[in-house]
Amino acid sequence: MIKHYYKSLRTQQVQELSEPKRGSWIYAEAPSHKELEQLAETYNLELGHLEDALDEEEMPRLEKEGDHSYIFIRFAYRTVDGVVATAPLLFVFAGEVLITISLVRPPFLDRFMAGRVEFATTQRAKLMLQALHLIVDQYDSFINTTSKQIKLIRSRLRGHEIRNQDFIDFVTIEDELNEFLSALQPTNATLRRLLLGRNVPLFDEDQDIIEDLLLNNEQSIEACSSNIKSIINIRAAYSSISSNNLNRTIKILTAATVLLAIPNVFFGMFGMNVGLPFQEEPWAYEMVLTFTILAVGGGFWWAHNRKIL
Repeated sequence: MIKHYYKSLRTQQVQELSEPKRGSWIYAEAPSHKELEQLAETYNLELGHLEDALDEEEMPRLEKEGDHSYIFIRFAYRTVDGVVATAPLLFVFAGEVLITISLVRPPFLDRFMAGRVEFATTQRAKLMLQALHLIVDQYDSFINTTSKQIKLIRSRLRGHEIRNQDFIDFVTIEDELNEFLSALQPTNATLRRLLLGRNVPLFDEDQDIIEDLLLNNEQSIEACSSNIKSIINIRAAYSSISSNNLNRTIKILTAATVLLAIPNVFFGMFGMNVGLPFQEEPWAYEMVLTFTILAVGGGFWWAHNRKIL
């Protein structure tokens, strides 16, 4: 699907054109191979770069071919199943138009179309930077949600209420954060190349926006790394607590088994059908019972001093 949008500084509404014109935004969402060929032929573009935009694993980078610049970015979005994922997005500066190609609909498009962002398709560089700013904000939103989820699980760890489902959630969260990192880190290199101004013509205001994007991107990377470390620390802490509790339980059960074995020894010995000392005495039972109680008490005292119990 290919659409043509146009909006100047003087107009309030975005216009959808049947044919592109100078200063328009050519938006391609999951285009067919034939549509890519038409774009490549019309604007003298490298077909291979356009096809790379449909590769789910494509990483952020910047390519310069003649007078055309190809800027690959990855944006975060939530699928229909509620899973957070990232997808590639290609910006192409071709002639007097801006072309974007993506596999899925970028979340920032709705904000542009709803008029919640003041923009003009005639300002190609600024339009791209505004889109990048919204992409970074989307990453921040997902990362903040993840941070809150990690803090909630950590609070349950303090109360020993952590569940197995929490560790299953950790696997999903860690995968998301690693995917964010793999997208955000190459984006920094791309933004630094943009800042040089050799690939895309920039005004002083545009350079300030890129510097802000670099700072925000660095903060997002630090937040991802911090959350991953928190997950690792929580898992390590829970593992240590579980191991310590298990060792203590084994010690208690072992000591209890030994203490219970002591009376069995004496009662079993005096229950044999053989001649035993004091078996004719009326106080023999009281003696055996008293000695058994003293032996169990001595065993308990020894275990307590050794911190076994």
